[in-house]
Amino acid sequence: MSPEYLYSPWRIDYILGDKPEDCVLCRFQQSENDAENLIIHRGKTAYVMLNRYPYNNGHLMIVPYEHKSNLNDLSVECLSEMMQLAQVGESVFKEVYHCEGINLGMNLGKAAGAGIDTHLHLHIVPRWMGDHNFMSVIGGQRVIPESFEQSYARLSQAFKERIKA
Repeated sequence: MSPEYLYSPWRIDYILGDKPEDCVLCRFQQSENDAENLIIHRGKTAYVMLNRYPYNNGHLMIVPYEHKSNLNDLSVECLSEMMQLAQVGESVFKEVYHCEGINLGMNLGKAAGAGIDTHLHLHIVPRWMGDHNFMSVIGGQRVIPESFEQSYARLSQAFKERIKA
């Protein structure tokens, strides 16, 4: 049997590129090019963006504008808005992706698995029965069949429809 090849060309920039010394989540929020930075929605105290290294299609991160690593350092207003955005994300995932479940989670600190441990963020990931197939279990690989551009277009439109600015 001939081998099958998986392609994820967007990862090569991360693998070979210089690693920034600044906070990438702060940098994304300061840019005006939301589509390029995969920012789906900007709220008053937090924003929503697609994860560039997703577990599944549509994997979002809800990120406070403030550069904080602890929940106790965020205002009640920010925490409330983050949860409201998670509610919108739940509705959007059910409508756009017809998902069967959703994971919400934060990794606070490197020991907890945080890739960016100095700027907390809430992951919201759509899930389907059987989405942990043999590729992730045996091969340690993930197959993401939808491009970032497609995900961005679908999710940003759905957020706009639910949150009237």
